[in-house]
Amino acid sequence: MQLLFILLVVAGGMGLSVEAGLLGPLGSEVGDLWATFSIFGVGAALTFMLMLFFSPRNSPSFFSQPAWTLVGGIIGPVYVVILTIAVPSIGIAMTMIGILAGQVFKSLVIDHYGLFGTAHRKIDQKRIIALIFTVAALALVAKG
Repeated sequence: MQLLFILLVVAGGMGLSVEAGLLGPLGSEVGDLWATFSIFGVGAALTFMLMLFFSPRNSPSFFSQPAWTLVGGIIGPVYVVILTIAVPSIGIAMTMIGILAGQVFKSLVIDHYGLFGTAHRKIDQKRIIALIFTVAALALVAKG
């Protein structure tokens, strides 16, 4: 089962690269914020349709959740605007590796301290090496 989840997140990462490739040219044509809005508009419509058919009817109310859990709603558009602005300037590979380096670093901190209610997973030597390789990849792509 773990292998299936790993394959799913790798596929999701590939999808983000495609999204970045679409956002750069779209942002150049219609503006960065309109490109971001279009991505979230289509995504919201698709999510709404999926919710109609697949969402459990007896789940807790969205509005009963702590406000801090909704911060992702702010982070998502900021992330997409950054993609839209960065891709035309530094390319998809550099943008995605930079994003990945930030994700790995912050993920290690979140796991280590068990932030946001996640399980504690201590930072160990292997995780630090993974971060170093990610930063090295960023440096190599930047120089290439």
